[in-house]
Amino acid sequence: METFVIALTVFILATFLGFEVITKVPPLLHTPLVSGSNAISGITIVGSLICAGGGFEAVAAILSVCAVSFAMINVVGGYLVTHRMLKAFRKSRT
Repeated sequence: METFVIALTVFILATFLGFEVITKVPPLLHTPLVSGSNAISGITIVGSLICAGGGFEAVAAILSVCAVSFAMINVVGGYLVTHRMLKAFRKSRT
């Protein structure tokens, strides 16, 4: 039970901190920040996959699966936004 409380506390604090950091970013810097955060989300995916398959309690596995899902959404969205941004700066070939 003590491990669960610690894991839940870290999860809640990370969620709050992430929300606070993202809401403070000006819209002009949001696209480069999303592009740069893909590496961090990749690390999150690896860590949460290790936790999901590590044989921990059921609640830890469920939270790990949620972390994998949210990190994958972030990675895919970041790459789509980066691709769209780079496409906007390409020279037209007409």
